[in-house]
Amino acid sequence: MPFTYLYPRPPYDFSLSAAIFAGGDPQIRTFERDIFRQALDAGGDPVLVEVFSEGSVDRPKLCLSVRPDTAFSKWGLKDIQNLVSSVFNISEDITPFYKAMEKDRLMAVLTHRMRGLKAPTTPTVFEALVDSVIEQQISLKAAHSIENRLIRAAGNSLTLDGDTFYCYPTPEILAKTADSTFRSCGLTRRKGEYIRDISQQILSGTLDLDLFRGYPDTESIISDMVKIRGVGRWTAELTILRGLHRVDAFPADDVGVRRFIAQVYRKGEKISPDEARVFAEQWGAWKGYAAYYLEVAELLGISRS
Repeated sequence: MPFTYLYPRPPYDFSLSAAIFAGGDPQIRTFERDIFRQALDAGGDPVLVEVFSEGSVDRPKLCLSVRPDTAFSKWGLKDIQNLVSSVFNISEDITPFYKAMEKDRLMAVLTHRMRGLKAPTTPTVFEALVDSVIEQQISLKAAHSIENRLIRAAGNSLTLDGDTFYCYPTPEILAKTADSTFRSCGLTRRKGEYIRDISQQILSGTLDLDLFRGYPDTESIISDMVKIRGVGRWTAELTILRGLHRVDAFPADDVGVRRFIAQVYRKGEKISPDEARVFAEQWGAWKGYAAYYLEVAELLGISRS
């Protein structure tokens, strides 16, 4: 299929913005050789999207292809374009974030060196919530391995040129997934119950995660989200940051977040979740974004000095 084009709001650095996906499973989602690939469920039609950059940071231009182009029965190409634009938040204006970081010398250096980085969002809030449940109290490496096994075991698939690609499982699928499947993927019985229960609530209409988009503030979302079985404050904050792109959400209980702050600002001295929350207040409404910049800087080995 011919390429279609997306034009992000500058500044936008696609390589930086997609770097978090480097090393991912090539049959699910990855960024390698400057190309982002992901299998997506387009209203029941599995498709493979490929995105690469033909522009610059100040004049960004993304090329998008979708295969197979015969798959669209419920979604059209415009729907896919909108989804990819949402995943990479290409319309977001990040200049206010840079302005807000000018008072923090170390963050000012980072934002200059990482100019054009925009934090991605999961295709659905459901995906962010399920991933956050999986990641409770285990290492990120172990969590990613479990997530990929679950996607392969339960997600819809498509085959192109002899290669099979897997989409993230929908609530319809996970609502019926057996305990044995969850366990074979590495999930505890309790986490499998949480995921299946969330999926069933969505199908029954008693839970609509997209309604959280209309909430006036992040704390009110957290207040209602923690009422969901299996969801605590950390899980809610992570879901809100990843799935709703509320950049003031700050998962202070996350070990990685505290490590980033400790390494950059405390010479490696460990800090508690409460100390991290107090510290992050200096970043105001951008504290979630600031934490993300620290995470990517550590991932890519970008110096803060």
